[in-house]
Amino acid sequence: MRSILLVTHVIAGTAGLLAGPAAMRAAITGRRNTGASRAYLAAVSVLTASAAALVAMQPGTLWPFLLLALGTEAAVLAASRATRPDRHVRLLGGSYISLVTALLVVSWGSILAWVLPTAIGTVLVERAAAATGRRPPVRTPSRTPTPSSRR
Repeated sequence: MRSILLVTHVIAGTAGLLAGPAAMRAAITGRRNTGASRAYLAAVSVLTASAAALVAMQPGTLWPFLLLALGTEAAVLAASRATRPDRHVRLLGGSYISLVTALLVVSWGSILAWVLPTAIGTVLVERAAAATGRRPPVRTPSRTPTPSSRR
């Protein structure tokens, strides 16, 4: 059973890491509910459920990862309900930082794995969030008539 859960967890994490950048791009450009966004949410949900099941099997050593998974899920769900574009981008970006952090912690087992994704990711997410407010407004045709060249 543990092997099946672990494989499911790894597949969901990989799917989240692959779908995340496309979901972020959609968020930055102001699009919501794209296929990538739905895939990212689904991947994080499966990841969280499988993390909870794995922690239940080995609570003494894995419980910190459950907190990370629950925080990631909460950020994705909050992002899907955020009304401000910059908040949506920040929450989605924060959840992606969590995925990268978990991957590096499992792979490296170093304190740098906890620090680097946050240090680098926060700067990138803040730039992306700021970019959502700098998009030029949609131009509409003027309703005032143009002056005639005839006199």
